[in-house]
Amino acid sequence: MNFKLTILNPEKTIYEGEATSVFLQGDKGDFELLPYHSPAISILEESDILIDGKKTLSISKGIAQFYNNECLILAEEKKVTEGS
Repeated sequence: MNFKLTILNPEKTIYEGEATSVFLQGDKGDFELLPYHSPAISILEESDILIDGKKTLSISKGIAQFYNNECLILAEEKKVTEGS
């Protein structure tokens, strides 16, 4: 099972596609979003976003919304790296 994941910064789309999980660091602590998660919204702290256990996006701050099996993240990007 997957959900739609879109990550945007003020200038461009950073990531758009399907994901099975996304791990985030919110202002109230770390959390993971999985398919059909309950609706949620969170402010994001400076951290790394882990997508499907391999893609990492470093952000300085942002906000995440999960609703109707779609995750939208608005973030200020630091760098993108690929894991193995």
